[in-house]
Amino acid sequence: NRVYNSTQSAAYSVGEISSPKRPILAITMTTSKYFYALSISLLVATGAAYTPLAGVSARSVKTNNDVDLGDFLRSSSPAEGDKTMLVLGTYAADFNAIEYAQRLRYYLPALAKRGVNKIGLVLNCEEDAAKTLVDLVDLPCDTFGGSVTLLVDPSGEAGRKFGVGRGWRPEDSEMSPYVKLFGMLLGFGAWATLPAVIGGYIGNPFTPQPWIEDAMAVGQKKGRWPDTALVLDETTGNVVTNKFAELPLVGKWPRRPLELATLRLQNMMDISIKNWKELAPNEEALSAGVLTQLGGCVIFDTAKGDAIVEYKDPGICAVANFEDLLEKLN
Repeated sequence: NRVYNSTQSAAYSVGEISSPKRPILAITMTTSKYFYALSISLLVATGAAYTPLAGVSARSVKTNNDVDLGDFLRSSSPAEGDKTMLVLGTYAADFNAIEYAQRLRYYLPALAKRGVNKIGLVLNCEEDAAKTLVDLVDLPCDTFGGSVTLLVDPSGEAGRKFGVGRGWRPEDSEMSPYVKLFGMLLGFGAWATLPAVIGGYIGNPFTPQPWIEDAMAVGQKKGRWPDTALVLDETTGNVVTNKFAELPLVGKWPRRPLELATLRLQNMMDISIKNWKELAPNEEALSAGVLTQLGGCVIFDTAKGDAIVEYKDPGICAVANFEDLLEKLN
C-alpha cells in the first residue's frame, strides 16, 4: 500500500472491469510528464454462481438454514477437488429419488476420485421424510456425519427453476395428480418411462451397473423382499454370490436380465409402499405438482465456471446413468 505524491497535476481513474469469472479492479494514474499504470487484480476464487439456480434456495436438513443452490455449486475445497454436484431429486417415496440416493451411495468414492468434492441431494419433501429415505438406503449424509449435504424443497421450486420435466398435464388443476402419475407410467409426459422399466427386465450386455448389486445387498441386510437374489457373508455382509450371474448365457452380461427389476421391486414394496405414510408428499406439495415432477442433476466445474453435466430425467426410472457421468469427468 503506497501513496504516490507528485508536484505535477495528476488525474486518477478507478474502474471495475467485470469478467464472467472474477472482477478486476484497475487503478490508473496519469501525469503531464509521466504515465504510470498500476493494475491490481482481486482474484476471487469462488467464481460466478451457477446461473439457472442463482438465488434459488433449499433448506438444509442439518442446520435448518436456507442454502442458495447457485452458491452451493460454485464453492469448493481446492485441496480436495474443483468440482461440485447437485442432485435435484423428487418426492421421497418416488422411484427416481430412491434410485438417485442408491446410485450416489455406490459412486461417492469414484466421484471423489475425479475431483467432485462437494455433493448435495435435494428432495421434494419435509425434513423427516428426507432423513427416513437416506437411512433406508444407507446414504451417508451430513445429518448422520456423512459427506452428502441433505437439502429439502417441499414445493419442488428448485427443480422447476432448473428445468426438470413436470410430467403429464402439469397445468391441469382439475385432474387428480394420481391419475396424471398413472398416465406417466404409460409414457404420457414422460416418454422414457417404458424403455427404462422394460430395460430393467431385459438387462444390458454393454454397460455395467454395479450399483444395483450394492443396493440389493443393502436391502437384504435390512430385510427387504425379495431377499434371495444374493448370498451374503454372515460376518461381513459382503456379497458372496449373485444368483443373476449364474443365469445361462446372460449371466456374464454387465447388467443381467431381471436384476434391476428385482431391485425396483424391493424399492417399491419395502421402501415406497411400506413407508408411504412417512415418505408421501403432503396436500400442499401435491398442489404444487411434486407427485409428477421429475428430477435431474448438475456437475459444476468451479475453476472454469462451467457446467460439465446438466441432466434432466426424461421419465420415471430414467435417472442419470452414473457410468456416463464418470466418462464425462474423465
